[in-house]
Amino acid sequence: MASGGVLTAVAGSVAVLVLVVVWRRRSVRRSRAGGVRVFSLAGRTVVGASVIVAGQWLALTHPDTTTVVRVAALGLPALVASWSLVRALTVTVLDDRRRDRR
Repeated sequence: MASGGVLTAVAGSVAVLVLVVVWRRRSVRRSRAGGVRVFSLAGRTVVGASVIVAGQWLALTHPDTTTVVRVAALGLPALVASWSLVRALTVTVLDDRRRDRR
């Protein structure tokens, strides 16, 4: 990657970090005010997806990237997404057998 590309990547990373910090501070102020926004989960999802996409883009477009890095850039976010979906969609039932004995 040329020095201009590195500068662009660093500037983009700093911009995303600043946006996340500002967004986080605003959400803390809103939660202290008493209301939780309906779109807070959607906002966190979009920010998380943006970070994953940025990491994948950097890993896949870099000319010296090995196959292992490319597979990791695509595979690890897929594993995390799969884990969170399975956890969210799994129904857990608690059997309280002590109540049945009464």
